[in-house]
Amino acid sequence: MSYQIAVDIGGTFTDGVLLDEASHRIWVGKTLTTNDDPGNGIADVVRQLLAQKPDDDRTVTRVVHGTTLITNTLLERKGSRVALIVNCGTRDTLDIRRELRYDIYDLTITFPPPLVAPDDRYEVSCRIGPDGLPWQSVNQAELADVVTAVATSGAEAVGVCLLHAAVSGDNEQKVANVMEAAAPELPITLSSELAAEIGEYERMSTVAANAYVQPKVARYLGMLDRRLRDLGVDGRIDIMVSNGGFTDAEQAARFPIRLLESGPAGGVLSAINCGAVNTIDRLLAFDMGGTTAKSCLAVDGKPEITHLFEFAREHRFKRGSGLPAKSPSIDLIEIGAGGGSIARIDGLGLLQVGPDSAGSEPGPACYGLGGETATVTDADLVLGYLDSESFLGGRMKLDVGRAYHVLTDTGKAIGLDTIATAWGIHDIVNENMAAAARTHIAEKGHDARRFAMIATGGAGPVHAVDVARRLRIRRIVCPVASGVGSCLGFLAAPARSDRSWSKVEPLSDVDMDAVALRLDDARVSAGAELASAGIDSCTVEWRATAEVRYVGQGNTVDVPIDAKPERSAVLAGFEAAYNKTFGRLVPGGVPEVVTWRLVGTSPMLPRSFALDAAEPGDVMGSSRAIYLPASKGFDEVPVYDRYTLSAGTSLEGPLVMVEPESTLVVAYPADVAVLEDGSVEVVLTEVSV
Repeated sequence: MSYQIAVDIGGTFTDGVLLDEASHRIWVGKTLTTNDDPGNGIADVVRQLLAQKPDDDRTVTRVVHGTTLITNTLLERKGSRVALIVNCGTRDTLDIRRELRYDIYDLTITFPPPLVAPDDRYEVSCRIGPDGLPWQSVNQAELADVVTAVATSGAEAVGVCLLHAAVSGDNEQKVANVMEAAAPELPITLSSELAAEIGEYERMSTVAANAYVQPKVARYLGMLDRRLRDLGVDGRIDIMVSNGGFTDAEQAARFPIRLLESGPAGGVLSAINCGAVNTIDRLLAFDMGGTTAKSCLAVDGKPEITHLFEFAREHRFKRGSGLPAKSPSIDLIEIGAGGGSIARIDGLGLLQVGPDSAGSEPGPACYGLGGETATVTDADLVLGYLDSESFLGGRMKLDVGRAYHVLTDTGKAIGLDTIATAWGIHDIVNENMAAAARTHIAEKGHDARRFAMIATGGAGPVHAVDVARRLRIRRIVCPVASGVGSCLGFLAAPARSDRSWSKVEPLSDVDMDAVALRLDDARVSAGAELASAGIDSCTVEWRATAEVRYVGQGNTVDVPIDAKPERSAVLAGFEAAYNKTFGRLVPGGVPEVVTWRLVGTSPMLPRSFALDAAEPGDVMGSSRAIYLPASKGFDEVPVYDRYTLSAGTSLEGPLVMVEPESTLVVAYPADVAVLEDGSVEVVLTEVSV
């Protein structure tokens, strides 16, 4: 047995966890994110972890990492110059988009500009038909001219996206072969390897985004490897991906677009792991950090996966206002609500919170780093929910006076005193999160009252109880070291590899033998990728599905299939899934298959983590005055050091429970208990009606 390290770079904090594989004991590190050079934050956290490591001969054999680098690069437009090779007649696809307006009443509507400039798009006249058969062969002389132009253009990366490459990538591979021979130093992204699915615009947008960030990610991962080795960490580097699994650094550098939501995916997996340990089969994962809050539903330990993600939105919460990426991702909802979310007075004279954040630089006013605007953290501090002396375990002191000052200034504009302003900010941000989660749950066809909430993130336990109450969820669970929940999710995550391809044809016309052969090829390819991440092929769990619809429809339903699918079984599975979703079948409808998918994962076994903290002792804690919503005023409540409480301890709310990286606030009557794995369970006496 040896040690593992998990590191997560968030918008405000960079978190780290050191895991002793033998005992499952963990040590925690945390520092403000260094946006100019994220590697500095990583190095700082790793040094914190290594300083806590027991003095033995065991080494760190693995580092698993999640990062916001890809998201930030796309948002800030700081990627590489990309040359995009496309079919003749499709050069303007990135500009035409879908010809849909995300807000039909906004006359000044804007869209994010494409990542590839028109002059950097090159056309070739070869063509493959929708059945995968060649219509026009590659013109070698024309291709040579295009490749020469690309090689001398100053492009740092190349994307190739040809029509119907989802069915056959032969022409793309021919282009890549010539391009590699002419400019071997340029990384190349092929749509047939990255996103072999229908949707010309979405596929081209995904290729452009992947190529845009590819050189920067390759340099970043090289830097990460060097920094870790300089610190004496020589273990394998694994990277968390958006679909809830991890892959090796080589695959991450090749397909960096798959890392878009790596951090939030870790938070969801941490909640799922906690749910598995405590036999919670229906949970709402709630992860609130310094910049955003995320929610995700999981039933029977499985979060839903979406295969189309949108980034760089002009309007953060308006679907269609961003750029699409075809990449498997955990289906979660993001709310612009974090500890650093900024409060202001809007044009109607009303208090507004977020979606913009003070981040780590300058951070909330109470950080004392130059922040001049009121934030959620400032409000939480003034309400007594945070302790100015014990924030981050006492490593960071909070300035109560600065928080009072900015809250007073904000409240004056609308005639509110300091406390009313602080509660208004806290109340609004909780309602925003509850409203977003309520909509998300309803869209999935579930009743929130049947779920438990599992809260992670530095600000998650501060707000979780009140958010759950608004959703009429009675049970809230906070895992061990919930303030670094994403890192625990990284350590519990399975390895995962996805393969997919589209070929739209009626089910009656599908060559089922050809599908079985392609599934076998996909299993070999995905198995090799999993093996490179250190996974024994005998332990891999495979799941194949087909996306099926009726001819003429736009939406599909997922149908589980066997390794050698039978047509009758696919039809029966489609009709059962369609009837369950829509309540009836379409008389005379013709089922057609759109996309085939194969997913391979290593087992995700429940893991209990034991924080290396003080030994359990006297349950009596100190006390302090916090704002209680029921009485609309302050009252003294007990304050406990979470890790002095042994498993089986029972308490009654209202109370505050402090740990180094977060604080659990229970401002309502509730039964509070420490579970066997060290998680804290809150069961509300009453919920909002």
